[in-house]
Amino acid sequence: MGRISLDTTDLQGSNKFLADIGLRHELETEDMLIKELRGGTHLIMFKKDQLQEQEAYFNLMAEDVDAAYEKLRGLGYEVSEMQRGKIHDMFTVTEPGGNKIRINSSHVRDHSLV
Repeated sequence: MGRISLDTTDLQGSNKFLADIGLRHELETEDMLIKELRGGTHLIMFKKDQLQEQEAYFNLMAEDVDAAYEKLRGLGYEVSEMQRGKIHDMFTVTEPGGNKIRINSSHVRDHSLV
């Protein structure tokens, strides 16, 4: 089981965003939260007054990137324009804590296998 971490200036807003994109809740304290991605990897977010970097060092994948784009835009999140690529389509979303996270399309044909 792996883990990735990210700082946030808005723990509650980041928590809601992560729930909106489907991450399972694990733990929340006054200055930290833990969510679980598919496969058991944990995303740990720490409350900070200021971000050192705004661009997340990891990407997320969506089974239906167009639906994810419309959902996040409809919920009021700041999203970039969709970029169509040879392997992946992608967009960037800015979550309430100030992080810019790239969302890629998945190239897995049968999602029931993962």
